Amino acid sequence: MPYTAEISRVNPTCFLFLVDQSLSMSDPIGGTAPQQKANAVADAVNRLLTELTVKCAKEEGVRDYFYVGVIGYGDAVGSVFGGDLTGRDLVPLSEVADKPARVESRPKKVPDGAGGLVETTTRFPVWMDPVASGGTPMCTALGYAELLVSKWISDHPSCFPPIVLNLTDGESTDGDPTGPASGIRSQASADGAALLFNLHVSAAGPAPITFPNSPGALPDTYSRTLFKMSSPLPPHMRTYAAQQGFAVSDTTRGFVYNADIAAVVQFLDIGTRATDLR
Repeated sequence: MPYTAEISRVNPTCFLFLVDQSLSMSDPIGGTAPQQKANAVADAVNRLLTELTVKCAKEEGVRDYFYVGVIGYGDAVGSVFGGDLTGRDLVPLSEVADKPARVESRPKKVPDGAGGLVETTTRFPVWMDPVASGGTPMCTALGYAELLVSKWISDHPSCFPPIVLNLTDGESTDGDPTGPASGIRSQASADGAALLFNLHVSAAGPAPITFPNSPGALPDTYSRTLFKMSSPLPPHMRTYAAQQGFAVSDTTRGFVYNADIAAVVQFLDIGTRATDLR
C-alpha cells in the first residue's frame, strides 16, 4: 500500500503551500464574516503552521518531521516567509517554530464556565502577510514547486510523498496549468507519487463543493480544470474525511470549490494529515 511510510526525524517529509497573491485576492471571501481572501488565506496558513509545530512538539522541543515552504505568486513567484526566514524555500519545522516574523495578540472567545463566552487574547504567530497585487502566474508557481519537490525526493527517496497545497481564486494568467500540475504529480518517492491538492477561494457562485468524486457538479471549465489537476485523496485522508462527514470514494480528489474561511482551515487540516509520527 502506498502512502504508509513512517514520518520521522530521519525520514521527514515536506509540505509546500502555493498561495495566489494576485490583485483579485483583495476581494471578499465567501461566508458570513467580511474578510479579504488574501487575509483569510494568510490567517489559515499561519494557523496551520502553528498547529504543525504543536503536533510535532516534544519535551526536548519541536522535532523536524516536516520541512515547510510557502511560495506566493502574483507580481513575483517565490518564498513569502518574513523575518529571519525571508527568501527560504523549505525550512525545518523547528526553525519555523522558533522564527515567526512576529507574534500578534488576537481576540478569542472562550467559555466562561457559566454557559456563555468571554473575550480574551491569544498569541498568534505570523510567518506570512497577505498580499494582493499583479496577475496569477500559476504555471510558474507550479513549475517552481516541481523543482523543489524533485530535489526533496532526490534527497529523501523513501519519504512519505511531498504534499503541495495550491490556494487560488482565479484562472492562471501564464498558460495552461495542467501540464505543470502533472509534472508535480509525476514526482514520486518509494512510497508513492507527490500529492497536489487545490483549493478555490471564492466569494461568488454556488454552495461549496468539498472533495468531489467527479467534476460533473462543478460549475465552470476552470473549476473542472483544478479538479483534474488534483491528486486523489490517499486512503488515510479519505478515512479522516469520512469521519468528518464527507462522502468519499476511491475517486475522491483533494479539491474544494468556493470555500469560505472555515472550509479553508478544514481542508488544510485534512490535506496535511500524514501517517503517525515517530
